[in-house]
Amino acid sequence: MPDKNLDDKTEQPTSQKRDKTRKEGQVGKSRELPAVAVLLAGLITLSIFVSYVYTNIQAIMKGSFSLITLHNLNVPLFLEFAQKMITLFILTIIPLLAAVFIAAIFSNIIQVGFMFSGKSIMPKFSKLDPIKGMGKFFSKQSLMELFKSLSKLAIVGGVGYLSIKSEIKFIPLLGEMEIHEITAYILTTIFKISMQCTLAMIVIVVIDYIFQKWEFEKKIMMTKKEVKDELKKSEGDPLIKSRIRSIQMQMAKQRMMQEVPQADVVITNPTHLAVAIKYDPSAMEAPKLLAKGARKMAEKIKELAGKHDIPIVENKELAQSLYALVEIGQEIPPALYQAVAEILAYIYKLQDNYAEGSF
Repeated sequence: MPDKNLDDKTEQPTSQKRDKTRKEGQVGKSRELPAVAVLLAGLITLSIFVSYVYTNIQAIMKGSFSLITLHNLNVPLFLEFAQKMITLFILTIIPLLAAVFIAAIFSNIIQVGFMFSGKSIMPKFSKLDPIKGMGKFFSKQSLMELFKSLSKLAIVGGVGYLSIKSEIKFIPLLGEMEIHEITAYILTTIFKISMQCTLAMIVIVVIDYIFQKWEFEKKIMMTKKEVKDELKKSEGDPLIKSRIRSIQMQMAKQRMMQEVPQADVVITNPTHLAVAIKYDPSAMEAPKLLAKGARKMAEKIKELAGKHDIPIVENKELAQSLYALVEIGQEIPPALYQAVAEILAYIYKLQDNYAEGSF
């Protein structure tokens, strides 16, 4: 039965989803590619170092057979002989081991890059579920494994048959050859068959790699709900973020309104806009905008200014320019110096006249 959850997964995986699956060791890769790469690297290495390997193996065999001719064999002499043979054997297989190791690492790197995850090898008790285990026998992955197994069998069998068929005519000639020639012929034939089978396996590798990538991409696809939930985790719940912004704006308005009583003048539109300006020559290079607001907020600014006897001046163009160009807490731009200076001079003059009349 098809998995309904897979049918609902219509959305492409997010970067967070890809990172999570990668950390868990889940990646789309072909297991056939490393196997073929290792086999091919081993065969090529043997073909390059065949003389070196043959000479060393011959030396090891001669040394082993000469051991029985030693009459005064003792433990130190035997240990020295064993050390020499083991060292020679290690030196013989080092090129092969190095080539296989590099091929195995490189074939995985080109598929998934540099990655190490211990989660993929951790035991999972969920895998012991017999029902799920039976379901895997009829999955696409199982069918792909069956296809690969049959293809390998067909390739190896077919290539082997054709190769042996082409060599049958040389078999009667083996009776006229020396032992070393027969050995060389057999090894050469085995190498040729192995190389042909390995090269033929590249076709399976390409098909398997494409299938594994497709299967993995389909597996990690997400439902619309999963995408929304992930966005909430990474960016926060939109309702909560909206509430936080609302609180922040409210707090900013409260701080702004607390600055209004310190203003020297409030410039209005007259009804739609209001901006509060303060200028302290000893502490400021230019007048600063303490507060601004539109409609209801403008009415509150004017109301608060009236309570603290702050002059309110109507200047439509200047109020609009200050409201649009200057943020709260910023100094006014040089382009507005003249207009604001005239209003402040007018206010200071009124205050001086009022002070003189009060004495």
